Amino acid sequence: MAKIGRTIVITGASSGFGAAAVRAFADRGDRVWGTMRDADGRNAAKKAELEAYSSQISITEMDVTSDRSVADCFALILAEGAVDILINNAGIMYIGMTEAYSVAQAQEQMGTNYFGAIRAMQAVLPSMRAAGNGLIINTSSIAGRVSVPYFGTYCATKHALEAYSQSLRYEVAPFGVDVALVEPGPFPSNLLAAGKPPARTDVLDGYGDLKDVPTNMVAGFADMLASDQAPDPQLVVDAYLALADAAPGKRPTRTVVGITWDVDEVNAFTQPRQDALLKEMQLDTVLGGADA
Repeated sequence: MAKIGRTIVITGASSGFGAAAVRAFADRGDRVWGTMRDADGRNAAKKAELEAYSSQISITEMDVTSDRSVADCFALILAEGAVDILINNAGIMYIGMTEAYSVAQAQEQMGTNYFGAIRAMQAVLPSMRAAGNGLIINTSSIAGRVSVPYFGTYCATKHALEAYSQSLRYEVAPFGVDVALVEPGPFPSNLLAAGKPPARTDVLDGYGDLKDVPTNMVAGFADMLASDQAPDPQLVVDAYLALADAAPGKRPTRTVVGITWDVDEVNAFTQPRQDALLKEMQLDTVLGGADA
């Protein structure tokens, strides 16, 4: 297929923000690669639906938790041409008593939300640096800027992604590559339904009646997100599109979308102080990426 517009790679394209973003970029004439697990298995129907939507769309297999799967996927994509924009959208979320989640369960979330994003970024960065341009959008969360009860293992993954992205943004800015974070609040998605309960069930007994609080909280979230008051997921897709269209080197580090939990105020307070570190460390003349 001839390349039309920019080449976009979107992980976690089987549903939610990812699937909607694949369609939205294709509608604009961009060449879009959507990645998902089990593309020829349990997600085969989703793959077929997206590819039938536009000739600009290709859906390919990628498990972001696997070095080999990521390498193979990007070898296929990069054989067609350079990637202009990578959107790390794949993610999982577990909600429950933080202590009761096992180390293995914490690693599962880190494997997707943090290490998975790193694998994808490392796959595209060499060619982006060589080309002197590129954009990486990492889908974080407002839970990556504040810590919420019962979201402990999930928050940890997003805080890690935030820190990595902030440092990387400074380091690759001199090469014309932008790194930006999108921080959605609660939105209707499959994250709640796909979550797992804590594996260390013996720990729950020690919390007495408090052990039921997370379940009740999740039920409340689910009711809100199924109501007319739920924010429109298109807002997140619009944030992706706006960052893609913004002037290189002028894109904001963080974009909060939907219910904010005052994270926009947190960002407004911390970002100038974060950027001031470049000057204090005498790196402002060799690095970039500070917010304008």
